[in-house]
Amino acid sequence: MTAEARDSQEPPYAVGATVSLQERQYRTLKSGDMFGVFDLSGNILPYEGGTEGLYNRDTRHLSVFELSIGGGRPVLLSSTLRDDNTALICDLSNPDLSQDGRVVIEHGAIHIRRTRFMINATCFERIQVRSFAQEAQRVRLEFAFNSDFTDLFEVRGTPRTRHGTLEAAAVEADRVTLGYQGLDGHRRTTVLRFSPQPSALDGSRAQFDLTLQPERQTLLYVEIACEAEGSAPPRDVRENYLASLVETRRWMRTRSARAAAMDSSNELFNEAIRRAVSDLYMLITEKPTGLYPYAGIPWFTAVFGRDALITAYEALWLDPAIARGVLRFLAATQATTVDPAADAEPGKIVHEMRNGEMAELGEVPFRRYYGSVDSTPLFVMLAGAYVQRTHDDNTVQQLWPHLEAAMDWIDRYGDQDGDGFVEYFRAAGTGLQNQGWKDSADSIFHADGRLAEGPIALCEVQGYVYAARQAMALIGRRLGHQAVAADQEQKAETLRIAFEKAFWCEEIATYALALDGQKRPCRVRSSNPGHLLLSGIVAPERAARMAEGFMGHDFFSGWGIRTIASTEARYNPMAYHNGSVWPHDNALIAMGLARYGHTEAVAKIFEGLFSAALYIDMRRLPELFCGFARRRAQGPTFYPVACSPQAWAAAALPALLQASLGLSIDPEACAVIFSNPRLPPFLDEMVLHRIAIGAAQVTVHIRRIGDEVALNVVERRGRIHVVVRT
Repeated sequence: MTAEARDSQEPPYAVGATVSLQERQYRTLKSGDMFGVFDLSGNILPYEGGTEGLYNRDTRHLSVFELSIGGGRPVLLSSTLRDDNTALICDLSNPDLSQDGRVVIEHGAIHIRRTRFMINATCFERIQVRSFAQEAQRVRLEFAFNSDFTDLFEVRGTPRTRHGTLEAAAVEADRVTLGYQGLDGHRRTTVLRFSPQPSALDGSRAQFDLTLQPERQTLLYVEIACEAEGSAPPRDVRENYLASLVETRRWMRTRSARAAAMDSSNELFNEAIRRAVSDLYMLITEKPTGLYPYAGIPWFTAVFGRDALITAYEALWLDPAIARGVLRFLAATQATTVDPAADAEPGKIVHEMRNGEMAELGEVPFRRYYGSVDSTPLFVMLAGAYVQRTHDDNTVQQLWPHLEAAMDWIDRYGDQDGDGFVEYFRAAGTGLQNQGWKDSADSIFHADGRLAEGPIALCEVQGYVYAARQAMALIGRRLGHQAVAADQEQKAETLRIAFEKAFWCEEIATYALALDGQKRPCRVRSSNPGHLLLSGIVAPERAARMAEGFMGHDFFSGWGIRTIASTEARYNPMAYHNGSVWPHDNALIAMGLARYGHTEAVAKIFEGLFSAALYIDMRRLPELFCGFARRRAQGPTFYPVACSPQAWAAAALPALLQASLGLSIDPEACAVIFSNPRLPPFLDEMVLHRIAIGAAQVTVHIRRIGDEVALNVVERRGRIHVVVRT
């Protein structure tokens, strides 16, 4: 995804850090293409560089939404999300309310509870008002509201000189319609409805004059619908709120019930893992093709190919339906033509898709943009892992033409110089300069700090291609394409031999970060080679040396593995990709280390990231945090504009648990396999509920005994069994 840029030639699509997301605490909700960023009181307050707002399809549909009581701002008591992320609950109270210079209602006499949720491009809110005064009280509640209909890219810092036309508000008895005619020809609307009918209503304010009886409750309802023009609401606001709340909770229960559940002897870990799974499912959007995880809130609430593929890979043991939905959607949006402005070529998998006005007008190139070098091999790699997990031959049969097209892209367009390695370069100056997961302008460099010039062959991409070829061989044999399978296996072995020769750097005991356009290795110790372990391209003896290096103080911060070692020229613990710690990066490395049997290193990474979560609001791992060394009795240092929640960070803890337990699934034998399983020191016992193979399910209890574990089957449905390998 678009990272912060530090090169003056980089197009200005980056996330600006003029205002840190850490300066203000936020609460976020998401449903489908809608998401909201609110302050702890549930308000949307305008301020320079502010992020708060109600967004739908990359447009801010509400830029102000503020509740006041008696002309003053309510006092915050508490602010929380439900454990399943379906609702935001804010408890507030009144300040001292004065009239004619004297206090008429003392602070704390009135309790206000705001309950908010989203579904079907609509934000619903119920306001419960209760007085604890001894006598009836007259009080005024007001909602101030406005919409600037700003494109998300402009909100996050991309300059814009042209705008469409804001329409005058259309006011009716109980509703207000705000409208914007975009330069792209699309009219965007925000419709606010209130129940009961406000005492006064205009284009920017709804006023309720209430008489509060002692110990009695008054209820107000607000409904904010985006793109609702031309459709009459089927119910009044209160009825719609109640029906939609039932629908929201049923939807979340149905979705999360498919996934395996986790419970442990450590209640703090339970909080962290439940939040992670809830975040994962909140970020998932239902597409006609199935489930699809959007990347993260606030900046990346959209389709990202790489992010979804990695998220689905991390969560594959938990819920393979996510991988199926991701694969089907990306197949449906696979490039079929050459388009230099979109960095598209036939067979390539999409990088990013946007729906806002700036994307529609081409002011940013991301309406449907293909500028990632790794999404295409990751697509094939995930397909192989999916069929290994499920034996769902019907789905991969449907995907087969798309998998062949992806491999053709790798051979024809990905390797244009014919050296056997996949390189990237941007076809037009408007695209991303770096097109791997570390896509900052300064993330690919030589040992002396010089930026690498392209075309660039990233080390981890070659590992993904190796795994993709192995996956094509596996799928080809299952579907009867024997010649394709044999050809891909031979190409995989040829790649492995060439890769070892070109990328291994004995002097740094790891693989080069990349080869530049002159085929010179970037001899930089980075986290990128850790992804190679996941692919299986690395020889065991070299994997052992890499594991030792990753656990050194220059790499391992105490919270996780840094993106580059602290000894490197461009190391900066506050940089986006040059010294920070990314949970998903660590999870993929841990999964690879587990493949090679380095369980102590896996446990160290697991402990570091879990300990970091303990210091973070709601135990939620963010997109990344700074790479400063861990200090006793202090938490990690936050990155100023990190997304939270972020899909591949949410999936990191379940992936780390899988790596720690050596968990894999064999559908042919209908077996759940634990290879050399370990529990980290912070977990004495673990229960994995409803691990599914088709319709069969098993629940397993795992108990740590010293450095070993004991496993017991607690419940079994269908013909399924558990295998332990040591």
